[in-house]
Amino acid sequence: MKNLITENNERPEIRELVLSKGLSFPSDTELLMLILGRGTRNNHVEEMATQVLKVIDVSTENNLIQNLVKIEGIGVTKALSIAACMEFGKRRNLYRKAQVNRASDILPFVKHFSLKKTEHFIVITVNGSREIINIRTVCVGSANRAIFYIRDIFTNAVQENASAIICCHNHPCDNCTPSEADIECTKKIREAANILGISFLDHLIITKDNYFSFLESGLLEADECKSPAPDKLIQL
Repeated sequence: MKNLITENNERPEIRELVLSKGLSFPSDTELLMLILGRGTRNNHVEEMATQVLKVIDVSTENNLIQNLVKIEGIGVTKALSIAACMEFGKRRNLYRKAQVNRASDILPFVKHFSLKKTEHFIVITVNGSREIINIRTVCVGSANRAIFYIRDIFTNAVQENASAIICCHNHPCDNCTPSEADIECTKKIREAANILGISFLDHLIITKDNYFSFLESGLLEADECKSPAPDKLIQL
């Protein structure tokens, strides 16, 4: 890979190159340069990024920040920014290829939505081996409702050739009991899934301290194949 660093410029315009070529273009060191922004008079950004990479390679979650602040020019704020970027990336990609067999398997990957102050409707696509393909937010609503089209649920599932989906939404009121609208919505999603030949594994309602599973509660039947579901607005 072509090195973006030049002898005459210790802080090259990596941002412009990344914007034109994508985030897969720079090396790990150059990605860290983007995060760091700049170095110091005695420790320019390229060298600082190299040192940070070495520290990351030998550190654990428990001592990463402690080790980062030992680098000249890295204070607590920069150390926290680096650690936060790593944690965020890990959270966003941890679910990939994770296998889902029951409601509790999906909870670790969606639990953070329970902290949202508005309703978020999430669709998890799954392959034939019950491995998670993707987790997407289909709709962000208000404090007590979310409105979306049935087609919003299945667009990406069809594009990804998913074998199944799991739906999930949070209740900011901290009561995970399904409403009549939740029950009706689940029925319509079940009907559409049957038409498309995509398994509808479960619909979860999550709160900070609890969750409700339509499958576990007997409100979602695997063989409940009924008439076609019209593509109309759904309100929770």
